[in-house]
Amino acid sequence: MITPIIQAPMAGAHDERLAIAVANAGGLGSLPCAMLTADAIRAQVAAFRAAVDAPLNLNFFSHQMPPADPAREAAWQQRLAPYFAELGAAPTGGPSRAPFDDAACAIVEELRPEIVSFHFGLPAAALVARVKATGARVWSSATTVDEAVFLERAGCDAIIAQGLEAGGHRGMFLTTDVITQVGTFALLPRVVDAVHVPVIAAGGIGDERGVAAAFALGASAVQIGTAYLRTPEATIAYKAVVGTGETCVTNVFTGRPARGIVNRMIRELGPLAADVPAFPTAAPMFAPLRAKAEAAGSFDFTPLWVGQAASLAREVSAAEVTMQLASAAPSRGSSAPLRSR
Repeated sequence: MITPIIQAPMAGAHDERLAIAVANAGGLGSLPCAMLTADAIRAQVAAFRAAVDAPLNLNFFSHQMPPADPAREAAWQQRLAPYFAELGAAPTGGPSRAPFDDAACAIVEELRPEIVSFHFGLPAAALVARVKATGARVWSSATTVDEAVFLERAGCDAIIAQGLEAGGHRGMFLTTDVITQVGTFALLPRVVDAVHVPVIAAGGIGDERGVAAAFALGASAVQIGTAYLRTPEATIAYKAVVGTGETCVTNVFTGRPARGIVNRMIRELGPLAADVPAFPTAAPMFAPLRAKAEAAGSFDFTPLWVGQAASLAREVSAAEVTMQLASAAPSRGSSAPLRSR
């Protein structure tokens, strides 16, 4: 990695093309693997390796699967019933987001990425040890100081300090209290002071000013997601609405708190619903509604994951985004998260 700009892994929002573009511009490319099959991970890694000689970050979810709760799921499905009737859609099952397990670890051992990052804490210690035995650096997201300290003690080589401004799912794993979550520039210096490994700032950083501020507060690198969503390399269908409307933290689409643009489903079901099934069982229930609505040109049933700095995102190439952000980063920050501090 030439510059300390890390492209955030955004499940469902991009593939290897974004990671390649960022890596070619000197940043760290990332691939979100939580919703990919083993063969898809292999294919995307192979495409990346063929296109660029650079480090690669593979990202996985490390949540705990909840116990079955048929009554809760049936009640939520009943709550969604009027929408199915409105759209003429039929409820169906679907693949769920799988946590990092033995099979995923075997893929890491086979492909040997330079970095393996996690969201929602860390997998079992034995799996972390296997990942580290490949030579990969292990990162994970923290939304509180307590989470950061926990991750360092569990063997993380760098901590991603995820502020409340960040788009997509909160990386919370020691707390479920969204009310006490804090912003990036309040969280970042506290995490920097609390741990001895490099800290990566994430959330609400969309231009050179945010990058400069993060380094002034002690970050060793910045992780950028939303700023890449309007680039041609992103694969989301809702590029035209990135930067429009207000955002909020909601759990109605997946069962876990995540930041996105307020749309009809958030207004009518949330933003935080007490009766939504636990993550990740809620998401497949929305899939038929989302497909029907998007086919008709509507994003009323789509989780529009963006961060609070979405209005700063521009319709330019991922390479240009990376180079502009890197222009505000001090040279001392380069490659810091790839080594111990």
